[in-house]
Amino acid sequence: MTYAFDGAPIDGWAYRDVVDLARRTPSWLDSLVSAWSTYGLGVFAVLMVLAWWRARRTGSGAALLALVVPLSVVLAYAANSVLKLLVREDRPCQSLHVVTLEACPAPGDWSFPSNHTAIAAAAAVAVFFVSRRIGYVALVASAAMAVSRVWVGAHYPHDVVAGFVVGALVASATMIPLSRHSDALAHRLQATRLRPLLVASTTAGRDTAAERAGTPA
Repeated sequence: MTYAFDGAPIDGWAYRDVVDLARRTPSWLDSLVSAWSTYGLGVFAVLMVLAWWRARRTGSGAALLALVVPLSVVLAYAANSVLKLLVREDRPCQSLHVVTLEACPAPGDWSFPSNHTAIAAAAAVAVFFVSRRIGYVALVASAAMAVSRVWVGAHYPHDVVAGFVVGALVASATMIPLSRHSDALAHRLQATRLRPLLVASTTAGRDTAAERAGTPA
């Protein structure tokens, strides 16, 4: 028998309130929230690409930061997965035996912290270092992802809070040190095959013309 932690005493009451509310809301809203909970992470991929595309026109340092955003997300997912294995908290639908919008995962699919929320939070915080405008959109989307995971019955509230903290901390720990040296590092990388990823074609042409003229771009 595998030992598993029961998180119900922490905020099982709040989880029940949210799940009960979900059962009383119109079906179209439940369908919308369920779709976001299941497929919403794809939106963060789009936001990461958009942030990178805009960053190439801002400067190579910003573009380099944008390229590191997916790495910070992977690191957050890895850290979150390790915590899952260490804590081994049963899903709330298993402990509380409630009917949920999302099918209850099998035993051993641990609940704490929420992977979806950790990924969303890491993407949002990391993107914020590249573009504040896109970052604000991503932060709102990550909060919506956290709420949706409780709404569909997949997680306790404390699972998504912990997932958000893990994602935000890992992203910050990755992006803050790099942001201090991104311009210098990007300048070196422009001499490699990574240049097209760091500089937009129009910017690259302007830089090349400036170099030929012997003037700064």
